[in-house]
Amino acid sequence: MKPAHIREGGGFGVLLALALGLVVLSFAVALATAIGDYRIPLLTVLHAVTNGLGLSTIEIPRIESSIVWDMRLSRALVAALAGAGLALCGAILQALLRNPLAEPFVLGVSAGASTGAVAVIILGIGAGGLSLSMGAFAGAFAAFALVALLSNGATSGPNHTILAGVAASQLFNALTSYIVTTSGSAQQARDVMFWLLGSFGGVRWPDFYLLLVVVTLGLALCLWIARSLDAFTFGDEDAAALGVPVARVRLLLFGLTALMTAAIVSMVGAIGFVGLVVPHVARYVVGPMHLRLLPACAVIGAVFMVLADIVSRVIVPQQTIPIGVVTALVGVPFFAIILYRGRPRT
Repeated sequence: MKPAHIREGGGFGVLLALALGLVVLSFAVALATAIGDYRIPLLTVLHAVTNGLGLSTIEIPRIESSIVWDMRLSRALVAALAGAGLALCGAILQALLRNPLAEPFVLGVSAGASTGAVAVIILGIGAGGLSLSMGAFAGAFAAFALVALLSNGATSGPNHTILAGVAASQLFNALTSYIVTTSGSAQQARDVMFWLLGSFGGVRWPDFYLLLVVVTLGLALCLWIARSLDAFTFGDEDAAALGVPVARVRLLLFGLTALMTAAIVSMVGAIGFVGLVVPHVARYVVGPMHLRLLPACAVIGAVFMVLADIVSRVIVPQQTIPIGVVTALVGVPFFAIILYRGRPRT
């Protein structure tokens, strides 16, 4: 089925595309669980998962069961949720700002969340009362506030907002580097800087449960106000004329984006370009209506991140490279293509 048929057809085509995406996602998660320094057959992965869920009692080696259930499966599922969440954030920001380049990484939101998380990790700010996720959320919202201030709110054009995001990103990255290099040991600085480039190495089941709640609630809320997001793509004035409470919905969506970004950054670091690339691919497949676009972004983003995690583990033998490097290798050319297509015609 061609993408044009899905965009122009009814809901059945979209449901079919989403179902196919979920099948691909399931295979990608299984593949991510099987691949590693210790290779595990896919059939063994299936047996380990069904045993862990209490659906079977097939006997497999204990070490393989432990690797699958205790380490790799949680990593793959967190990667899927992180990709889904970042893709949703990108779709939200592109609708609110009416700019195809908008996403948490480009707007400095990820950088702000990283600063907040690092402040908690290294400086101990709020330790005992302020969790890592809340520190990241405070940094993400501070980045949003700075971008709004620099771009003069809604009175400036979308390009001004992107430029303000670049400035905010540089500022918060500089703050993060200052905190890391002046307040921690050399080994701690190396560990934190590697983590900031994106890593799923330390995530486990508690991270999955927290991220599952955050991303699921975020998707549900976005679907509930999907028509408002459609209205925002025509501008604030048109949205207000259609009965959308612009200021309240904008604040709600910015807060939701900050929350999802902060939760992801606090677990796996700042991963860029997922929120930029995936919404454009999803629009090509299912069209611009957000009731279709948002679930498609979640599924495609999940698949993209799981595959990126696999690449990060196999591209260099016996070594794992930061996940942000892989997403940048895809995202930067995509970014350049969008800029080229958006250039003024003479």
